[in-house]
Amino acid sequence: VQLQASGGGSVQRGESLRLSCTASGFTLMHSATGWFRQAPGKGREGVASISSSDGSTFYTEFVKGRFTISRDNDKNTVFLQMNSLKPEDTAVYYCATDLRGDYLDPNGYALWGQGTLVTVSS
Repeated sequence: VQLQASGGGSVQRGESLRLSCTASGFTLMHSATGWFRQAPGKGREGVASISSSDGSTFYTEFVKGRFTISRDNDKNTVFLQMNSLKPEDTAVYYCATDLRGDYLDPNGYALWGQGTLVTVSS
């Protein structure tokens, strides 16, 4: 049972990246999946989440209109499309599933993948 996050990299302000979170050993669609990030010296914070029941999506205020979370059940993968990236988006991004609490609360998730680094320069 494993989550694999990928797709991070170094980009310039205003550019885009798409992160992928792929599950192995279980079916990802059976639980909500969220993306979180942790900038240097800061705590982990919720970015976006997608429900398992009806695909409802949830975003934190600072990414609304720029980031889009989606899922491909055939690929057992959840994506995070990040557009109009800003230097303040620089962080290690994590995906997590097996929701047991609030959609955007890191403490609400039981299974975590390793992080993928996103660096946005000005």
